[in-house]
Amino acid sequence: MKLTVLRLTRSATMPTYGVLVREDGIPFALILERPWLDNQRSVSCIPVGLYRALRHLSPRFGETFQVQDVPGRSEILFHKGNIDDDTHGCILVGEQFNPVNGEDGITSSKEGFAEFMATVRGQNEIEIEIKDAL
Repeated sequence: MKLTVLRLTRSATMPTYGVLVREDGIPFALILERPWLDNQRSVSCIPVGLYRALRHLSPRFGETFQVQDVPGRSEILFHKGNIDDDTHGCILVGEQFNPVNGEDGITSSKEGFAEFMATVRGQNEIEIEIKDAL
């Protein structure tokens, strides 16, 4: 199975927003990542590219997927969260772009993450293509 993260924004000062797209081209959830800061660990979104993601049991986030083979990086998860500070270099999944306590963010993360996990049900490994829409 292959999913695409289609990034709608890219900035060094603002969060990175995007859409998760299924293999059939249908968008099904939104994502929020850190700004682009040259792939720095924990503070940047990851570079555009094709990656593997493996099913992973996180002590903090429970069952999820971990992105593999990102140069110079590890422990990049898909998980719930609402604002840039929740990401720590990971990919947050949600349903709506909305301010959260005055900060740019995404909401309905519980629902968006549940939809992500339902989409990858039965898969232990998926391909993730990260692309810029711009």
